[in-house]
Amino acid sequence: MSTDWRGDRVEQVRALIMRAEPEVTEEAKWRKASNPDGVPTFSCAGLICTVETYKDKVKLTFAKGASLEDPTGLFNASMDAGTRRALDLFEGDELDERAFVALVQEAVALNRG
Repeated sequence: MSTDWRGDRVEQVRALIMRAEPEVTEEAKWRKASNPDGVPTFSCAGLICTVETYKDKVKLTFAKGASLEDPTGLFNASMDAGTRRALDLFEGDELDERAFVALVQEAVALNRG
């Protein structure tokens, strides 16, 4: 995992996800030569989201994001996707932590049916 601002951001969102739902399971999936650590995935009664680092951003992709209410407008990527929605965070972006926690809680509730 990156040791610059992106690594710090991943740690921030990891902590917020765990605060939102203590029963969340984190796994590293899709390991490959270009990404030996894999992609952090967070699940609880089904996939919640993945967290990927890119050169210029950290991308959080919510598996069922299109089915979630997003009253504060956190989602800013994959808006045309049929099922998923994503949140791209760039260096210096502020994250509304309360809204993010609520979004994770809603994703878990949707998974639990």
